[in-house]
Amino acid sequence: MARYNPKDTEPKWRAAWADAKVFLTASTEDPRPKYYVLEMFPYPSGRIHMGHVRNYAMGDVVARYKRAQGFSVLHPMGWDAFGMPAENAAMERGVHPKGWTYDNIAAMREQLKALGLSIDWSREFATCDPAYYGKQQAWFLKLLKRGLVYRKEASVNWTRST
Repeated sequence: MARYNPKDTEPKWRAAWADAKVFLTASTEDPRPKYYVLEMFPYPSGRIHMGHVRNYAMGDVVARYKRAQGFSVLHPMGWDAFGMPAENAAMERGVHPKGWTYDNIAAMREQLKALGLSIDWSREFATCDPAYYGKQQAWFLKLLKRGLVYRKEASVNWTRST
């Protein structure tokens, strides 16, 4: 029996899964019960580390288990790319935040894909994308106009419990 060679075997099966669209979310008309798996959105201010691997491996186990139980599983990926962590990392390196952020997203996407996770990559988005945050801002303004969002002064307990 030939020895398992991950450099040959893993890309072969990732390609087979992609070609068969195994992890794409079915249409809303799919009669199977629906299940949504969403792990944290990583900050694209660097590269994937073992904490990410642990987090996404656990989510992947849940998504695969639910698929095996007959559920239509939505398992998307999002990038928490709007705001200070990505901007600060870019400024520390003297580069523009947009390029830094999208380059990191591309690198992290490839690292996560190499893990063979059951993510529906057609559902990927980044919170720094104007198409995303524009909709969020429009939604917020509708809530504000209807009186469902307001500003007021209030006491806040910042004490951390131990």
